[in-house]
Amino acid sequence: MTFKAIDIINDMDWNWEIFKDYVPQIVVTAAAILLLWLLKVVIRKVAKKTGAMLGKSPERVRHVRKIIGGILNVVFVVSVAMVWGVTPQNLAVSLSAVLAFLGVAMFAQWSMLSNITAGIVLFFSAPYHVGSAIRIIDKDCPLEGTIERVGAFYTHLRTTDGEQVVLPNNLFLQKVVGLKK
Repeated sequence: MTFKAIDIINDMDWNWEIFKDYVPQIVVTAAAILLLWLLKVVIRKVAKKTGAMLGKSPERVRHVRKIIGGILNVVFVVSVAMVWGVTPQNLAVSLSAVLAFLGVAMFAQWSMLSNITAGIVLFFSAPYHVGSAIRIIDKDCPLEGTIERVGAFYTHLRTTDGEQVVLPNNLFLQKVVGLKK
């Protein structure tokens, strides 16, 4: 800051008395911000270590970390709102209004949530990863290929004919998938 800016700040008549009633909320909010930051650091390290142990790509680890971070952000906002005096009834009304809007706006996109959830499940428990040769066993549309990329919503396969096929992640939880050696 320049000296002129500091002089302006010093000349302001700050009434610090208005903050004394909110000290507990300010302290809890600061602690919550610190806790959120620490949780994100821990999640980053755990996800990186788990991803390396399971042979997952750094891109895939980043996707899972972003999803978990988003969930933590929502929990943080709700918790801080309650600390500042937002009653559960008001929070429920606000949340239901937002969810109703999102429900109407994204009704056709319901499968997006199942794909995100399937992406997380695939990250932690799937026996296949980028580079695995797989076969989707389906009587109507059998498919063989190599996994090239696993994203938050879709998995990209390269077939034996060289064609790139993009499949929703929830398909891998609904179909029988065989690993080729």
